[in-house]
Amino acid sequence: MTDTNTTDATTGAAGEGAAPADADYFRSGRLIRDPYPYWDALRAECPVHQEPHEGVYMVTGYDEALAVYHDPGTFSSVNSVIGPFGKFPVPLEGDDLTELIEEHRGALPFTDQLPSFDPPRHTEHRSLLMRLFTPRRLQENEEAMGRISNELIDGFAASGACEFVGDFASPMAMLVIADLLGVPEEDRGRFRDQLAAPSTSGKAGVDHSPLEFLYETFRTYIEDRRANPRDDVLTRIAQATFSDGSTPTVTDVMLLASNLFAAGQETTVRLLTYSLQKLAEDPELQARLRAEPDAIPNFIEEALRFESPIKGDFRLAKRTTEVGGVTIPAGSTVMVINGAANRDETKFECPNEFRPDRPDAREHMAFGHGVHFCIGAALARAEGRITVECMLDRLDDIRISEEHHGPAGDRRYRYVPTYMLRGLSQLHLEFAPAGS
Repeated sequence: MTDTNTTDATTGAAGEGAAPADADYFRSGRLIRDPYPYWDALRAECPVHQEPHEGVYMVTGYDEALAVYHDPGTFSSVNSVIGPFGKFPVPLEGDDLTELIEEHRGALPFTDQLPSFDPPRHTEHRSLLMRLFTPRRLQENEEAMGRISNELIDGFAASGACEFVGDFASPMAMLVIADLLGVPEEDRGRFRDQLAAPSTSGKAGVDHSPLEFLYETFRTYIEDRRANPRDDVLTRIAQATFSDGSTPTVTDVMLLASNLFAAGQETTVRLLTYSLQKLAEDPELQARLRAEPDAIPNFIEEALRFESPIKGDFRLAKRTTEVGGVTIPAGSTVMVINGAANRDETKFECPNEFRPDRPDAREHMAFGHGVHFCIGAALARAEGRITVECMLDRLDDIRISEEHHGPAGDRRYRYVPTYMLRGLSQLHLEFAPAGS
């Protein structure tokens, strides 16, 4: 079973062929439609390749990606969100820029966010959030996932059709993280209204407006729970301390909670959407997973490998180094392309084939690697599994809407227009309620 569709991110027109290897990765609509031939061409030339337009070192090989992710001492995460489009106020000159980066990191956008932190600060702040991910809390959250999933399906099951992104995936991802963080039930409708618009601006989340709502709201929660503790999750977050017993500032905790709330939603939406797209395109696979639900977790892992929701992550070389035989000068922007590493034939057999039984599917890099490995990975995996279980349990004959996406073999899909995320902006499905 192999996915070969190439589609237009803006018009939905059928594929026009792969963009050449010298295409402008950060501005090409054709590479949004189908980046895989471009990534394959780069890897075939060299698994570490300097992109000619922005000078970014593109890492497309699996082993080379591991080398970068596991060396935070050489590769700073200070530019993880903004990539090549944020500039330091001073020239990045010299063979070791460690002190200069620390001195001026605050001049870059989004360096108040956990993904941009480097150890030891990253280690301390991440530890505060890890206290949320206890087995008991995750079990409680999984129980909520089942309820949320079925309530959302209730809203469209009888109609025989839905637009999956807006009707299920987006509200599912938002409500699940709201439950994990303990957002009061009475406030969740306000969150859904404020954060309903998807990140389709092409700026890959560089717009601060949704964050401002989260900042204000979580600051209010943290201040209230510190002044008036309750027996709830928000109080436990508000009262968490660093390993040395010191208390983080309200701003520190607010930023962590806001980042956790915002960070995983778009990526989870893309995972859920691709999973349903794949099932709707493959009736045999759909039937098999109905009969063998124990195979669903590995199906989710292969979905993560095959269509990684995060295309890649940025790093900044602190000192001159070498990766994959290529010299990377100090001050260079590096993009570790998870989606490319997950299609590296030196790691995965026939990587451009979707194999739901792939034995090493879980070794993908969809969640990154190393100290910045996605803190919500277990959450996303559970959301994927429970979504597929509930959709298959509640709906029969799930299929792609030909009215909206065209016939099989000539589908028209629109992708989120950003160089950071990979996934559909809409997915129209048709089905029959189970047992009808």
